[in-house]
Amino acid sequence: MKIPGVSFSWKRALGISEAKRKIAKKTGIPLTKGGLERKIGSAIIKAIFKK
Repeated sequence: MKIPGVSFSWKRALGISEAKRKIAKKTGIPLTKGGLERKIGSAIIKAIFKK
């Protein structure tokens, strides 16, 4: 049974979350599935409707 309001993330504790965020920020490429899909979708739309 979990205690409400208390959580632990081993990825955050090891610094993985921060490292991924820094990489994504420097490269401009999101590392999350949703972020990557959004970026690719935006590029496709721009290519289709390019003036």
